Amino acid sequence: MRLAKYLAHAGVASRRSAETLIAEGRVSVAEEVVTDPARDVGEDSRVAVDGRVLEGPEPRVVYAVNKPVGVVSTASDTHGRRTVVELVDAGGLRLYPVGRLDADSSGLILLTNDGELAHRLAHPRYGVLKTYLAEVPGPLPRDLGRRLTTGVDLDDGVAIVDRFRVVEQVGSRALVEVTLHEGRKHIVRRLLAAVGHPVSRLVRTQVGPVSLGSLRPAATRQLTTSEIGDLYAAVGL
Repeated sequence: MRLAKYLAHAGVASRRSAETLIAEGRVSVAEEVVTDPARDVGEDSRVAVDGRVLEGPEPRVVYAVNKPVGVVSTASDTHGRRTVVELVDAGGLRLYPVGRLDADSSGLILLTNDGELAHRLAHPRYGVLKTYLAEVPGPLPRDLGRRLTTGVDLDDGVAIVDRFRVVEQVGSRALVEVTLHEGRKHIVRRLLAAVGHPVSRLVRTQVGPVSLGSLRPAATRQLTTSEIGDLYAAVGL
């Protein structure tokens, strides 16, 4: 296994952060400082970070969290706000949020100690679909779905929705479902605002094969081995 991946699997840091640790000369293998993140290592390689020998890869875990509005989707926050990581009792394992869900939105976010899995789930190259329910002003034009699925010009390029459907329309209020593999910041809010229907409430309901289901706000659950296997398969791991 490559050294950077080993560190990520050991829960030391995400894959990218592990590469930084290695480049800074803080990682040794058999008491020799190594600066090559591609160095092959195994369980008996005596890998150490800042002089502390690692015990080896942690068990791979993934948690589903129903993030409430106001909670930030980061591991820490300089403004003292509550984070999604604080919602999970992971028994001392270091968890990383998979992607971002802005503080004003709620719903499903995944946390894991597998840096490579987190990276692939969040990267649009791997095409992992994410589904959202958005409350917007109505009535909705009949061609709204076509406009979103053929592409909308934003200030940082064209964005395309993979699937769109109207869940309900009641008077001046509408509830729509948007599915896309885009990962740009505030992408769903920006897309709907660009077509004249700004979002007043946004909930993420699904990430790849994992659904929010009946998970209550601020509640968490550990994914089963089968569910984790489905996530690995979705990103080619």
